[in-house]
Amino acid sequence: MALGTIACGMGYRVSFQRAAQLVLDLNAAAAAGTLDRKMAQFARCDMVILDEWDYLPTDPEGAKLLFRLVSMCYERVSLVITTNIDFSRWGKIFNDEDRAAAMLDRVVHHGRLVTYERESYRMQHSLMREGVA
Repeated sequence: MALGTIACGMGYRVSFQRAAQLVLDLNAAAAAGTLDRKMAQFARCDMVILDEWDYLPTDPEGAKLLFRLVSMCYERVSLVITTNIDFSRWGKIFNDEDRAAAMLDRVVHHGRLVTYERESYRMQHSLMREGVA
């Protein structure tokens, strides 16, 4: 993601995570008793990028851990979330409307919504496009 690359170039500490894999990693850390250490790694970052938010597993424990990360980042660590999911559908991702509302509350308080309405790079260069051999 370009924001992360720019931040790294400016000397900021950035963590890029695919959201579904992050949930698996947080679950594994919780099971191993190393969750606090894992969360401390994120607390030392200047920016955490959570990519593919719309492909999250919906297990309740993973959703709780992800909420814990979002809460930890709130007002301390810049959080970037990439998703194709409207805010109104976040409750379905987490199978918990209240948890989704609490997450959104933290995300939008100081947040900025950036929408990308152009054709994606992948679509621009797709071999399936009309006229491409």
